[in-house]
Amino acid sequence: MIQDNEISLIPTNTMASGGLFLGAVEINADGLQTRDLNDRLRDLMLAGKRKVIIRNVCGQRYIGTRLYSPERHRMEIDIFGTPGNDLAAFLFGHRLVVHGNAQDGVGNTMDDGEIVIEGRAGDVLGFSMRGGTIYVRDGCGYRTALHMKEYEGKKPALVIGGTAQDFLGEYMAGGTVILLDLKGQGHRANFIGSGMHGGTIYLRGSVNRSQVGDQVEISPIDEADRGILDQYVSGFIEKFPDLELIPEEVLKDGFVKLIPRSKRPYSDLYTY
Repeated sequence: MIQDNEISLIPTNTMASGGLFLGAVEINADGLQTRDLNDRLRDLMLAGKRKVIIRNVCGQRYIGTRLYSPERHRMEIDIFGTPGNDLAAFLFGHRLVVHGNAQDGVGNTMDDGEIVIEGRAGDVLGFSMRGGTIYVRDGCGYRTALHMKEYEGKKPALVIGGTAQDFLGEYMAGGTVILLDLKGQGHRANFIGSGMHGGTIYLRGSVNRSQVGDQVEISPIDEADRGILDQYVSGFIEKFPDLELIPEEVLKDGFVKLIPRSKRPYSDLYTY
């Protein structure tokens, strides 16, 4: 149950992170265990609250995970601090904004919704993600978009402002991944797209053939790709106005497209 001394209703004139949090509920996560914090979030959702601010987050896991409801309630959750692993795992249509970095497993098997990270994300970002969109201002760790997939009419997307580490798009089966490399560091990841059999990866800049799995084809983008990039780059810039980016400036630089050569790259290993 919700404890009065652990949550508070923010006055309508309270400012936070440059915007108005009208009628929001605030949770002080200092000292709260993972289960307790997630219990409070679920209680608030079921009580009809639509805006929650969590402060002093320090490693609590699974934030946003237990927020499914048959009535399809939607919440917007602002997180101040560093959430632990599996942030928004199985997310069902809610919107989470992390004002800082996030750890491993963000968006694990995410179904729908939006995640915005105003910093860096850890490993296995978007693992088995099947819907929704994740925007990360900076870079991300190993095995990003591992087994990312499309499900029925859903097509997930990851937009990363920086670069990723090794095994980007490993066994990727669907969806869209965009790496913008805004700091011009160059894409240094190896084993990109190993086992990839669906979806598309767009890299701003270039990549060597030796960095990419044998199952992956590297090609220039076409007009249809430009439309996709324009949509997601514009969304990224909208989420991070502090970067003061201009869409045309970001999009004018060259992109390459990585797609699978086959939908069944290991068919020769099976008897059917």
